[in-house]
Amino acid sequence: MSNQKARAPEDLTRMFVEAANRGDAEAVAELYELDAVMAYPPGELTRGRDAIRILWSKAFARRPHFELEDSLPPLAVDEIALTATLAKDGAGVRVQVVRRQPDGSWLRLIDTPELEQIPFG
Repeated sequence: MSNQKARAPEDLTRMFVEAANRGDAEAVAELYELDAVMAYPPGELTRGRDAIRILWSKAFARRPHFELEDSLPPLAVDEIALTATLAKDGAGVRVQVVRRQPDGSWLRLIDTPELEQIPFG
């Protein structure tokens, strides 16, 4: 379990990669609000921190490796921010809605880890 807290919305991506590469599903789950929703596995929703922890525990059993991806500048309005990274694995864009907590830290509220790129123009 980690006591580290995200002080900026974009910190969550780095913290996820660090915890995931340790195989620490508990630390990953702590990056989410208690009632967070994750659009994963594809076509399904995983609801709540406990379900997210279980999902990642199963995924980490396969020992995947995660790389830090380039973050787009967060878009923040008051206590809510939209964060996104460009997926290195070709999955498109990873998008999260995060919320500032009463202690000033940030947690994920909605997570879409695999959003296909939409061609523009």
